[in-house]
Amino acid sequence: MESVVVEILGSLPRTPRGNQFILVAMDHFIRWPEAYAPLDQEVPPLAEGPEYATQLQERMATALHFCCSSPRKLDRDFDGRISFIGHQLGGVTLVPNSRDHQVKFARAVQITYYLHNYGSASQDAIAEKWESEFCKLTHRLSFVSEDLYIQSLTSFSLWRDFHKTGMLAKSQVLVSLVLVLLAATISSSMRDCLRGKPFLGLLGVLTICIANVTAAGIFFISDGKYNSTLLGIPFFAMDVNKLAKNDIECLQTTVILTFFVVVSGHGTKGVFELLAGWRRTRENLPFKERVADAFADVMVCYTMTSSLYIITFGMGASPFTNIESVKIFCQNMCVTILVNYFYVFSFYGSCLVFAGQLEQNRYHSVFCCKIPSAEYLEKQPTWFKTMMSDGHDISTHHDSIPYQNHFIQHFLREHYTEWITNTYVKPFVVILYLIYASFSFMGCLQISDGSNIINLLASDSPSVSYALTQQKYFSNYSPVIGFYIYEPIEYWNTTVQDHLKTLGQGFNKISWIDHYFQYLKVVNISASTKNDFITVLQSSFLRKPQFQHFKDDIIFSKTVNEVDIIASRMYMVARTTEKTREEVLELLERLRPLSLINSIKFIVFNPTFVFMDRYSSSVISPILTSGFSVLIVLILTFFLVIHPLGNFWLILTVTSVELGVLGLMTLWNVDMDSISILCLIYTLNFAMDHCAPHLYTFVLATEHTRTQCIKISLEEHGSAILQNTCCFLIGLMPLVFVPSNLTFTLFKCSLLTAGCTVLHCFVILPVFLTFFPPSKKRHKKKKRAKRKEREEIECIEVRDNPDHVTNV
Repeated sequence: MESVVVEILGSLPRTPRGNQFILVAMDHFIRWPEAYAPLDQEVPPLAEGPEYATQLQERMATALHFCCSSPRKLDRDFDGRISFIGHQLGGVTLVPNSRDHQVKFARAVQITYYLHNYGSASQDAIAEKWESEFCKLTHRLSFVSEDLYIQSLTSFSLWRDFHKTGMLAKSQVLVSLVLVLLAATISSSMRDCLRGKPFLGLLGVLTICIANVTAAGIFFISDGKYNSTLLGIPFFAMDVNKLAKNDIECLQTTVILTFFVVVSGHGTKGVFELLAGWRRTRENLPFKERVADAFADVMVCYTMTSSLYIITFGMGASPFTNIESVKIFCQNMCVTILVNYFYVFSFYGSCLVFAGQLEQNRYHSVFCCKIPSAEYLEKQPTWFKTMMSDGHDISTHHDSIPYQNHFIQHFLREHYTEWITNTYVKPFVVILYLIYASFSFMGCLQISDGSNIINLLASDSPSVSYALTQQKYFSNYSPVIGFYIYEPIEYWNTTVQDHLKTLGQGFNKISWIDHYFQYLKVVNISASTKNDFITVLQSSFLRKPQFQHFKDDIIFSKTVNEVDIIASRMYMVARTTEKTREEVLELLERLRPLSLINSIKFIVFNPTFVFMDRYSSSVISPILTSGFSVLIVLILTFFLVIHPLGNFWLILTVTSVELGVLGLMTLWNVDMDSISILCLIYTLNFAMDHCAPHLYTFVLATEHTRTQCIKISLEEHGSAILQNTCCFLIGLMPLVFVPSNLTFTLFKCSLLTAGCTVLHCFVILPVFLTFFPPSKKRHKKKKRAKRKEREEIECIEVRDNPDHVTNV
């Protein structure tokens, strides 16, 4: 065979009976007794002590080698029982022209163990050790033959592989941090050695990192919860005080990765806005007034966006969110945003004040030495002039505002604003937005649920290999569905029997009821009454070796006068296609309503149902809750802001960005799992953070035309938006090289978030705001009235002062 998949569910107790169960369970599903004679004999128990593990490995190796080497298949066990193993064979080729569909060979075998675990601490430790040894054994056996490929999945495999992402991302996180520091430093630099402040960009990123570490420390001290696998798996979280040493190391990397990528989008935005606010102040003002103007210009908008962050993630952390990983992440984000806010205006604000004092006293921005006079520089070499010149040429027409010589500011003012407001460019921008909207709408109609757990694991992990192999070979059957009847019914009644057959129609069943009725026909016994039915069942059927395994499927209740069957179970397997997840959801939709309205009270269950059912019912709720909260806040503040149209445009822009990211990520094969949900919640905030200052500056501008207002808005905030977005994207790039589906999903969603936001800030809004309200005519009328009033005052002053007229 080319592939063998070994699946273990549960744990194995360290008892002789459990040891025998290894071979019995393996033989229960697939057995070739003619090729392996020892299985016909009684299996001796394994000896306790140091030789236990060695004997266990030898016996498992022998059994696995036996199962993987024989090309024949039988459907009977030693005791004569008949088992359905269709869902355990993959890549099946049937014998040509066979009437009963005999199997010629199968390219893959899935062996499933349902092992006992009684929940004690010692049992868990033994079970974990046994599973670890078994995984090591199967890994060694996979190298025995080139034609043999073994994949195993145990109860701790997912937990181990979730943690693997954090371990794999260590080097990439460090590279990402270095790249962001370089990008922030370069984007904050100027050729002017007096006004260029490269260290402020560096200190800004370090401020955000310190804030993130502080927030993480708060959770360590407060015994909070953390998802130690970047963003966690759905519905599960882990207490920090229960983490092992290697988990703490993984957690430290995870904290840096998660908050550095996500929170840095908001934190560095405040840093660059504060730096841009300082550059917009006039140099001829006193130092304290410049600092006050810079803080006043930024603090209001940054406080509003930080509040919206806390409201959005606060709703995500509320009881309305029923996905545990999303709730815990949002709780962490709320505290981190709050700590980040205070660090930006305290620590980074003090750094900005110190840099401003150096500038006021004409100190070099890098070397912190006094800048020589112009006469002294004229006598020095060119390289010395380049390093020590303040770059303030009085012959230029921009000498009143030297900060406009910053390369990003210069590009926006001299080139981009003139191009984007050109009349011939606007039709193409409208066409571009229509294309963007159509693709986004098309993607929103194709949203797929994220119930595929592969998207949350490291791409080279054993669990992913197992899942891919299982999907390749075993997608023709659904998971084994447990059918549990939890109240007494009249099993001997023909109407009830027909009803059970109707419920199980279309399924391959492993049912004690079907085998019992076949047994009654063979022995020619009638069991039409309750007494006969239960008597034959207990005294004859369940005592036969081939039917003894059905004892666990029936629960009897004994009273003084009679015996009742109070509950029973059977197992069903459905035929499916490659779209297993969608068809399993259809099975749920088919069986669940029947369990509520049927006269036979039953439930259906499979561990897969928990994952799929929770996603189908609650995957969208965090986004809807957060989006609805932001919408309510913006609507309620309509009458609290200077111009309500600012909020209206912000709602439209954020909605457009959110739907665009949602549609495009679907077209990029990103499912709606917990990672994409968190990224969509973050998209709301990222769009508001970057679009709000831009929109409010335009709305409150008092220039003559909309075009001039757009130019002013882009000049004031475009530099900070570009700086922050570049740092954000550069920090994301190393995540592409992490061999993990989780980080790749994070990269895709974050890239779309940044791209759609920049598209709206620099392309769509500058064009659409020139077409639609608010109008600037009333500002033009007010300016004309003020100018006329000022001219009249000047004329009166001239007439009252004849000496001044004579002098002129």
